[in-house]
Amino acid sequence: MSEATQPTDAAGVVWDLEQLVDGGGADAVRSLLDEAQAVAEALAGEYEGTIAGRDPEELAGLVSRLADLSDTIGRAGSYAMLLFSADTEDPANGALVAEIQERASRLEAALVFFELEWAALDDAQAEAVIASPLAAQARHHLRSIRRYRDHLLSPAEEKLLAETGPTGSSAWARLYGEILSRIKVPVPGEDSEEPLTVILNRLSSSEREHRKAVAEAVTESLKPELKTRAFIFNTLLQDKAIGDRLRSYPHWLSSRNLSNEASDESVQALVTAVKERYEIGRRWYRLKAKLLGVDQLADYDRVAVVTADDARIPWGEGRDLVLDSYRAFSTDLGDAAERFFTDSYIDAAPRQGKRGGAFCAYTVPSRHPYILMSYTGSRRDVLTLAHELGHGVHASLARPRGPYEQHTPLTVAETASVFGETLVFDRLLELATDPEDRLSLLAENIEGAIATVFRQVAMNDFERRIHTARREEGELSVERFNELWTASQDEFFGDAVRASDGYGIWWSYVPHFINTPGYVYAYAFGQLLALSIYQRFRETGAGFVPDYLELLAAGGSKSPEDLGKIVGVDLTDPGFWHAGLDLVERLGLQAEEAAYAARPDLPR
Repeated sequence: MSEATQPTDAAGVVWDLEQLVDGGGADAVRSLLDEAQAVAEALAGEYEGTIAGRDPEELAGLVSRLADLSDTIGRAGSYAMLLFSADTEDPANGALVAEIQERASRLEAALVFFELEWAALDDAQAEAVIASPLAAQARHHLRSIRRYRDHLLSPAEEKLLAETGPTGSSAWARLYGEILSRIKVPVPGEDSEEPLTVILNRLSSSEREHRKAVAEAVTESLKPELKTRAFIFNTLLQDKAIGDRLRSYPHWLSSRNLSNEASDESVQALVTAVKERYEIGRRWYRLKAKLLGVDQLADYDRVAVVTADDARIPWGEGRDLVLDSYRAFSTDLGDAAERFFTDSYIDAAPRQGKRGGAFCAYTVPSRHPYILMSYTGSRRDVLTLAHELGHGVHASLARPRGPYEQHTPLTVAETASVFGETLVFDRLLELATDPEDRLSLLAENIEGAIATVFRQVAMNDFERRIHTARREEGELSVERFNELWTASQDEFFGDAVRASDGYGIWWSYVPHFINTPGYVYAYAFGQLLALSIYQRFRETGAGFVPDYLELLAAGGSKSPEDLGKIVGVDLTDPGFWHAGLDLVERLGLQAEEAAYAARPDLPR
């Protein structure tokens, strides 16, 4: 039995999803959608084709009704998605997700008229609607819709795309996810298998031969259906190319940048700045090779622990550590975090069939957010809990903003999670008096930053290569994918890490490439932004707290630049990215100091 699925003292920590549907289960979900369908059809019958002729107060009232409808649909979708995430092996859960997606697509088709007609309004009429008190929770959202004016199709075309969505790209993405979830990897030296998402955790083992054997086992397990996964990649790459052409997006990343409220130029500035500082990551990897006693790291050494610390932190202790850290910063933040535990909004029990990884689901403003993770007692699990609770309190504090403005753009979405994780990390560092413990903590910290900033930009570079190649060369072979993956990773690794032969196919299990094309640079954006905000807290102290709470409560009601201004961060400053990268470099230097303090004989 794997570490990530064996019983722990978190075994009883499961969520109560019935709060989403008032205890009615799947039947209540269907009733919610029946209600939503009736409302959507009524609104379409009343307003479609007439938006331009309505007065501002009428349109503002429609926006308010659409927000309520969005909340109803979101409750149904959230319940189905979370139920499936808790048990992906129950066919009924997958069937419910499919049913919800199909019905939601019909609802989207019925309501697509509003965004099209709203985008076509003249500026003066639109601003009159936005100024109405009835639109107070949707002002930024309404302005954001109008940014898509040059990329919208005709009403008939938009309805067709909405209706066929579940059998198009989302169907391919679901197939890809199901293929990955079926992969079971033999555990080296044991008569057992583990899911792919679980066995990858073994790459942190202190035993190099075990890490190598695990990597080889993963590679072998990725080979079956590799051509099928490549076909899915090719299909979705071409689907994206067609969509970009029809909607007049200039290049593969433009639609994602527009969604993130970031210009193509600013994103390119971020990517360029990070690439120029790849040496920060390489420098740590060279030192890590010394810590591990090898001449050069292999790809399977990157996340290996550098100390023999295998202490386990019980669930209750980890929970209290996180809550105490949050409450020390702000009692309001601590209270918001505590509700996740007291009211059953966390599923932390490890078990077979549960989705891998961790996430926070915002659900909808009328209901509380939920967190999923598998707590096995590692220090990394404590930091993951802190990270997801950061998302959770962000979602909770932004609930008053309503369905249209609770969520932030992806570029800002990691702010509260990284901030919360850093609060707990600093508490752990305070408690660590042994040099080896400090080394372990600081090593984990710099490696997290490297993975989030540099590795994600390297993955963004792989995406750029495959989207460009698919458009210029046609369908890509497995070998071509391997080549482009290896080139992007080698550019990052330099001479510090040697990629093994089998590593070339590891692109084929990264779900972000399929589910959210162009997403990964937002991790680097968010990490550098969050580090900069945390640095402001260190410089300002308690006076920073009200500004930070205001930032979280604002949700997505402002642009990323305006959200940054709340806490004194200027995202328009050309030097911002390098200033953030300087903070990452400082983390690396702290880890170096800890390494030489713990191992005085380490070669310099």
